[in-house]
Amino acid sequence: MKYNTVIFDLDGTLLNTLEDLGDSVNFALKSFGYPTRTYEEIRIFVGNGVKDLVTKAVPDGTDEETTLKCLQTFKDHYKTNMQNKTAPYDGIIDLLEELNSKGVKLAIVSNKYDFGVKNLNKYYFKDLIPVAIGEREGIRKKPAPDTVLEAMKELNSEENNSIYVGDSGSDMLTAQNAHIKSIGVTWGFRDAKSLLESGADFLIDSPKQLLEIIESENCIKTCN
Repeated sequence: MKYNTVIFDLDGTLLNTLEDLGDSVNFALKSFGYPTRTYEEIRIFVGNGVKDLVTKAVPDGTDEETTLKCLQTFKDHYKTNMQNKTAPYDGIIDLLEELNSKGVKLAIVSNKYDFGVKNLNKYYFKDLIPVAIGEREGIRKKPAPDTVLEAMKELNSEENNSIYVGDSGSDMLTAQNAHIKSIGVTWGFRDAKSLLESGADFLIDSPKQLLEIIESENCIKTCN
């Protein structure tokens, strides 16, 4: 097997979280009397953590103090509403079970705040993914490699047999910064073109195609 460690992004990769994120953002925006955002706008905004998401969602010119208050309102709402509409993408549970059966080591690394990452991992994936790391104090978020390197350390994995799977340019850059290969998924929040432009080593259109990559050295750039 070419790779024995697979590290996943969460939002847009394992879970379709778009509508729950959007609903909590709009709850916060309405609480402050601001215009709401469409799901398409939210899709464009996600990828660099919830602070960045809320900062982009509030009206231009909103001061930092108000933005932070809006962020806290979002967090308070999302904490109890993150499982209303969120679900794993088709084929993800089967993929994780297959990877586990093959002894592949698994982790999640996300720019979502740490509580949310761990909560969603436990709720949707039970014991399938033992390591889940989100944004927290004292460790730089993606595209810095810190969280990926921390996951590899916890899994006792090496660079040359680890791969990172995500749906955004930030994910591809994270893998590059961690000196590991990257897989871009086309079912998430970004398109194939942007993933390739960000340096994706591989592209996949369905979860089962990931198995082809980790088992073969001959699958180059795209697996169709």
